Amino acid sequence: MIRLERVTKSFAGKEGAAAALDGVDLSVAKGEIFGVIGSSGAGKSTLVRLINLLERPSGGDVFVAGERVTEARGERLRALRRSIGMVFQHFNLLSARTVAGNVAYPLELTGEYGKAEISGRVAALLARVGLSEHAGKYPRQLSGGQKQRVGIARALACEPSVLLCDEATSALDPQTTGAVLDLLRQINRDLGVTIVLITHEMDVIRRTCDRVAVLDRGRVVEEGPVTDVFLHPRHPATLRLVREAEPDGGSLDAVAGADLGGRTVRLTFTGPAAHKPILGRIARENLVDYAILAGRVGHIRETPYAQFIVSLSGRDVAGAIAGLRASGVDVELQGGAPLAPPEERPRHVV
Repeated sequence: MIRLERVTKSFAGKEGAAAALDGVDLSVAKGEIFGVIGSSGAGKSTLVRLINLLERPSGGDVFVAGERVTEARGERLRALRRSIGMVFQHFNLLSARTVAGNVAYPLELTGEYGKAEISGRVAALLARVGLSEHAGKYPRQLSGGQKQRVGIARALACEPSVLLCDEATSALDPQTTGAVLDLLRQINRDLGVTIVLITHEMDVIRRTCDRVAVLDRGRVVEEGPVTDVFLHPRHPATLRLVREAEPDGGSLDAVAGADLGGRTVRLTFTGPAAHKPILGRIARENLVDYAILAGRVGHIRETPYAQFIVSLSGRDVAGAIAGLRASGVDVELQGGAPLAPPEERPRHVV
């Protein structure tokens, strides 16, 4: 659906051109929710603005729906932007317009719709985002979450095939963030809209996205399914972001590198395995004792997971490890050396 090939973007500075993006290759499949994550200054917002050509690349090519759009101008550019809705961090609502007026605005700009058609479309969009009773209010009368729902309704007004969300939840409290992310997932599911979600929060990626690219200093340093990237981060930039998402500040990785006696391993259970007593059964079968040193349990979208650092000791530790793997548990030795062949988790890592 979206493809960036060798894309670069530089901005003029006092000391010459500064590269915001450096040779980015990226593909987003039709109908998926694709996350782009990185720390402040990594180039995330620049990247998302290249997709609808709010910024033009200094080099490389941008493709949308199989069409090269890098040099789009005039009517072709306007058509491209109608097909790509955008949701902003600070809402960007028109303060002098009501909620209904904000949602109607992009439809009015096209000049292609009559008043009755616009009114019907606006009513349907406000119902979708749960704001029908607020149609006559002004932005100043709304909460942050309500303002962002207006922004989402407005972005959907021209029935886009792509929705770009640039830090769409970073100005919201955790509860409101969850509600907005639920709405985005519902829109993706019901309408089939491809969503590109820019954020600096790994928890947003974990709860929402199918795949993710990690951006660091203008380069994609890691890319893959969210389950793999979140549970098995490989690049230092990814590790930092995952640790920031943990309530204890990343003690799982700190323990993984410690010498704690026995055979220390990282065990990752995903899907149905996360709810089964596999570790206890395998330990009994192999006469092995285990101590759980650190761990985390949760969901990546709808997929349950559990990940533990465990010290194994006793009669047949090697047999216990083999049994865990045979039961579908991912096992990594202390320090992160994978027991499973790397090709079982194909990802792009620089």
